[in-house]
Amino acid sequence: MKKQKDIQIAKERIKILFEQAEKTEQTLANKYIQTARKIAMKFNLRLPKYYNRKFCKHCYNYFKNQNYRVRTKDKKVIYTCKNCNKFTRYPIPKKSK
Repeated sequence: MKKQKDIQIAKERIKILFEQAEKTEQTLANKYIQTARKIAMKFNLRLPKYYNRKFCKHCYNYFKNQNYRVRTKDKKVIYTCKNCNKFTRYPIPKKSK
């Protein structure tokens, strides 16, 4: 069983890797994303939504600048990766009163 301290360190490393991916060039950013995913899988962690939507689920390409397209259709947001030409749909959340 993984210790709570190890899990906390893994979460911090994932956060740092995503921050570095934002600042660097595309190929290095993709490597950071692969490393972050491997850490999450090793410790059986689920990536938060705001990290999970920053890369393609099919080719694990980091979404940066002009390598993806965002469209809305039928109450869904559609992210299309320009690297592999596949898309992922996310529902638009309903407004709460």
